[in-house]
Amino acid sequence: MRKKTVYLAFFLFLVVTSNSTATATSLSIGVQSGQYIEYNVTYTGTPIYEHNVVWARMDILSVQHPNVTVSITSEFDDGLIQKNNYTLNLETGHLIDNFIIPSNLTVGDNFIDENLGNITITSQNKQSYAGAERVILSSTIGNNTYVWDQKTGISVEGKSRTNEYEIHTVVSVTNMWQTTSVQIFDFTLLVIVIIGLLFIGLIIATLTRNRKKLK
Repeated sequence: MRKKTVYLAFFLFLVVTSNSTATATSLSIGVQSGQYIEYNVTYTGTPIYEHNVVWARMDILSVQHPNVTVSITSEFDDGLIQKNNYTLNLETGHLIDNFIIPSNLTVGDNFIDENLGNITITSQNKQSYAGAERVILSSTIGNNTYVWDQKTGISVEGKSRTNEYEIHTVVSVTNMWQTTSVQIFDFTLLVIVIIGLLFIGLIIATLTRNRKKLK
């Protein structure tokens, strides 16, 4: 009986280990070294020190699965510029503020945050960010709403609310995807073309009239 119990325990251990290994192995990182993303930050109320950021930029320095080393430059409302390097670990959930999550997740999938535990993706849709339509994922935890780009796993928007202040962060520019060129109708150019055609028509009409008089 004892041997059966030991075999069963060992079997369960193998199953759990196998599942954990599969999860870790299938974890996908969608960013590459040399990529960057910039954010505009607005807030209302009086945020605490180090939350009074008005602009930020994150550069991907290196990617060594499951680690991503980034450099984050922050500009504060008093003009102070601060730059720090961080190493994120997508496997252990050391994500700082969920800057980067595993890529290609979908609704119902979850990932680990070392502070919040398992976070589940609750919605998926398409929206324009930094000049291109992207498939985005989102989740709300407490008073914080997170929005990520599905393909890269990068944060594209976030909202945080407390009793004292509310912060809204949104991507402004990035080289992680190409902007979609949009042809904007130029009303001024149309007016110039119409005036030019009218002027040419007037000249032709005048010449025609003069020819008739000469006859």
